[in-house]
Amino acid sequence: MAWLRLQPLTSAFLHFGLITFVLFLNGLRAEAGGSGDVPSTGQNNESCSESSDCKEGVILPIWYPENPSLGDKIARVIVYFVALIYMFLGVSIIADRFMASIEVITSQEREVTVKKPNGETSTTTIRVWNETVSNLTLMALGSSAPEILLSLIEVCGHGFIAGDLGPSTIVGSAAFNMFIIIGICVSVIPDGETRKIKHLRVFLITAAWSIFAYIWLYMILAVFSPGVVQVWEGLLTLFFFPVCVLLAWVADRRLLFYKYMHKKYRTDKHRGVIIETEGNHPKGIEMDGKMMNSHFLDGNLVPLEGKEVDESRREMIRILKDLKQKHPEKDLDQLVEMANYYALSHQQKSRAFYRIQATRMMTGAGNILKKHAAEQAKKASSISEVHTNEPEDFVSKVFFDPCSYQCLENCGAVLLTVVRKGGDMSKTVYVDYKTEDGSANAGADYEFTEGTVVLKPGETQKEFSVGIIDDDIFEEDEHFFVRLSNVRMEEEQPEEGIPPIVLNSLPLPRAILASPYVATVTILDDDHAGIFTFECDTIRVSESIGVLEVKVLRTSGARGTVIVPFRTVEGTAKGGGEDFEDVYGELEFKNDETVKTIHIKVIDDEAYEKNKNYFIEMMGPRMVDMSFQKALLLSPEVTDRKLTVEEEEAKRIAEMGKPVLGEHPKLEVIIEESFEFKNTVDKLIKKTNLAMVVGTHSWRDQFMEAITVSAAGDEDEDESGEERLPSCFDYVMHFLTVFWKVLFACVPPTEYCHGWACFVVSILIIGMLTAIIGDLASHFGCTIGLKDSVTAVVFVAFGTSVPGGF
Repeated sequence: MAWLRLQPLTSAFLHFGLITFVLFLNGLRAEAGGSGDVPSTGQNNESCSESSDCKEGVILPIWYPENPSLGDKIARVIVYFVALIYMFLGVSIIADRFMASIEVITSQEREVTVKKPNGETSTTTIRVWNETVSNLTLMALGSSAPEILLSLIEVCGHGFIAGDLGPSTIVGSAAFNMFIIIGICVSVIPDGETRKIKHLRVFLITAAWSIFAYIWLYMILAVFSPGVVQVWEGLLTLFFFPVCVLLAWVADRRLLFYKYMHKKYRTDKHRGVIIETEGNHPKGIEMDGKMMNSHFLDGNLVPLEGKEVDESRREMIRILKDLKQKHPEKDLDQLVEMANYYALSHQQKSRAFYRIQATRMMTGAGNILKKHAAEQAKKASSISEVHTNEPEDFVSKVFFDPCSYQCLENCGAVLLTVVRKGGDMSKTVYVDYKTEDGSANAGADYEFTEGTVVLKPGETQKEFSVGIIDDDIFEEDEHFFVRLSNVRMEEEQPEEGIPPIVLNSLPLPRAILASPYVATVTILDDDHAGIFTFECDTIRVSESIGVLEVKVLRTSGARGTVIVPFRTVEGTAKGGGEDFEDVYGELEFKNDETVKTIHIKVIDDEAYEKNKNYFIEMMGPRMVDMSFQKALLLSPEVTDRKLTVEEEEAKRIAEMGKPVLGEHPKLEVIIEESFEFKNTVDKLIKKTNLAMVVGTHSWRDQFMEAITVSAAGDEDEDESGEERLPSCFDYVMHFLTVFWKVLFACVPPTEYCHGWACFVVSILIIGMLTAIIGDLASHFGCTIGLKDSVTAVVFVAFGTSVPGGF
């Protein structure tokens, strides 16, 4: 596999070497013919001398003497050739930094507020740079910077007289892009697959401007002012570029006449994403004074700016669902890492990313995506392995568990549990406790209690009791408190007759009180059948909860067996298995039973946003084991006759003890999206930003990357993201380019100034290297007897365009 990756670069070097050798032999033959006895015309001699004379470069001087021997000339050709190759490698590496800065700049995002048709507003994040504009401006500048700067430097360095090297390099690079790169892209498409142009309207605009550009160049160079570019021609040519970008942006945004060519959308059955096609005039909606294209997503109309964000979320949700089905044994963190690598591998990538990927794979820096996935996995594992010795590892914490207790007033006593956690379990811990009044009063409702709990070595919990006083009076539920205090630890077991040594003044306490150190005891009245209620009138649950458990409380009494009917009622959430399972039935509260639970299954459809509701309502409770006389007195038919005094009193007592519904007989359940799932999707969208993959955060990261050899594996070899060992070719290319890598690691990281610092420094360095390449190419050409135009088309354009072919 390493040899397959080596072949393109090997072919490039062989191509260079073969052309150099043939042209050098041709120069020697011409030189030998010119020095023989055969007479030659003055015109031929002048032509040969023009093609072989070397001129001073912008930076590099001429290599003296000017007429070397054959051996010296061969040596010079080799030196120039190797220097050109090495400089091409340097330019490709700094262009890697330059394109990374462009990727970071064009990936900047901003928050916008979107107004939905129902009046609600939501905040979403969109990119600042339009994709079409960034491709035609910064991306084009990044990929063509060496050719552009070479032409500028040559013109400025030779008195604003156009040379042959700069323009010929641009022509050769354009020819390489059109014939070689397009041919490679067409030929590598697998059998049975097709590729389509995503933005056809933008393509037609740029194609038309490309044809016009050639026509316009011919007009200004051969018709209007032959051989001279006048100032107005240069300014007008420069003005055409923003016009081209503006028209492409208009086509992309569907402005002007494009707004009359509306879109329609259909759902791809295989992938579940929205596909755009040309359609009839739809019923648009106006938002903030602008006509928006309508995208039917989750039944809502979404403006055009939020379309890409919604599609990204849908794609992430689809990937997570597919991975869950394929790998049910994986936990969420593992699924997130797998989804991250899958999304990065299959999402649409920019021109800058492919250029960076090609350069790094050629120079032994490795596959960006695989390297990023391996780093993320290592980071996740290192975080999970981090363990710090916190104070609880050395301190015994003492607290109540649980901190809330309920008991009937006829229970006699309530047991409370004190728990000890952490610290040295071989020591004895002492803690005092004391009851405090709440709505219940000591002596009337409970027995005042205080004392000390002793947790002996090895004991982790201890119980103590508080007495409860019973009466026959109807009353509301009451509560009181029990507070822990004065915790201390015994240093060692005392001997007989010697008091224990207690530590209570160390700088780091050996035993401390932890929350909760106050327990609440609620006394439930047992002289009433009870008041039945939910804990509140509204609850919010995540759709990922699975089974919802709702508690029905029985307060102010727990005497007798009571039946409480209940049912679910649809709201915006639908039953029958769509949003939840319908439930209806009866709860049977036994004598002294105070809590029952209703179980309702909630359907998880993994929606990114959800806000639906339904209701659970209780109907009138009824007693089961009521005596016949009491049931007769409470019957409505009894009111038809006059009751005796004894019956009136008995009815009054029966009415007071009858079960009733409380403050919250109806509960609203609001189903919301799973926040864990939503955060996971948002995290994945942020992590799949290519700017985070190709960008750097610090100089330390850049220098570590510069001296590290990584494998240049293909993305399609496996989808697991596992790191593989570098090949021999990776090591060779790394050691050939390590000087450039370390040197250009001094460029500011892309995180500084949102990438602009790296952008400015990189383009300055590219300019300096390009000036040296221009001088080397000119001296190389004159040494082997070639004009600058031929050297530029054959060598310079090929060298600067090779990364684009990958």
